[in-house]
Amino acid sequence: MDHTHDKSEPTMNQAIFRIGLSVETISVYILCCGFKDGGIAISDKNLLGVWNGTKEALFESIKGLEKRNILLKIISGGEDKNIYKLTDNKSWKL
Repeated sequence: MDHTHDKSEPTMNQAIFRIGLSVETISVYILCCGFKDGGIAISDKNLLGVWNGTKEALFESIKGLEKRNILLKIISGGEDKNIYKLTDNKSWKL
């Protein structure tokens, strides 16, 4: 049995608020954490389903998270069909 991660511990890392990201980008990060904690795939489709900003702003924020190595694309499925995973904050590019 793996005891390395307490399932009740939330994914979100408070450091996200201290690295100079835009409010929209932080919002996307929080949505991704909620999906991960809920066992839901972090995908373009799922993010678009709950995002209330523009599609362009969502994808710009995703790119920002990828650039900082906070979010990693694990499946590239073409337009609006990508799947991502959150990385450990030790690998973030601050």
